[in-house]
Amino acid sequence: MDKKYDPLKLENQLCFPLYACSREIIKKYRPLLEKLDLTYTQYIAMMVLWEQRKLSVKELGKKLYLDSGTLTPVLKSLEAKGFVSRNRSTEDERVLMVEITKKGDALKEKAISVPQELGKCIVLSPDEAACLYKILYKLLDGSENGQ
Repeated sequence: MDKKYDPLKLENQLCFPLYACSREIIKKYRPLLEKLDLTYTQYIAMMVLWEQRKLSVKELGKKLYLDSGTLTPVLKSLEAKGFVSRNRSTEDERVLMVEITKKGDALKEKAISVPQELGKCIVLSPDEAACLYKILYKLLDGSENGQ
């Protein structure tokens, strides 16, 4: 085969194992999150809200690397379930704020075992996991900065 086309081989793509691995890990989350009535994207939004309590949709999107078109239906669904409330900022009506509700906060107790349960499915040592974490955020930070 012509070497000229080697860059087009799937085995030479960094993006493919990242994509496939992400899909597989999210698949492992599914049964754990179904018990909480959450999708993976709803779960990561709740994780930020459990920590931050209240922030703008724009700030939440930045933390999750999600645009508002993706985030809006997620937040609407969380609001319909009673886990969050969405209201206009009193300082600037153009800003939509998201705040965790008491029901959403109570969900945190039910979710506490999710990371540990998922950790049982990951075949990395703690050092390997820490190294991968740093590398992945290096890639994310580079893509955010237009590199």
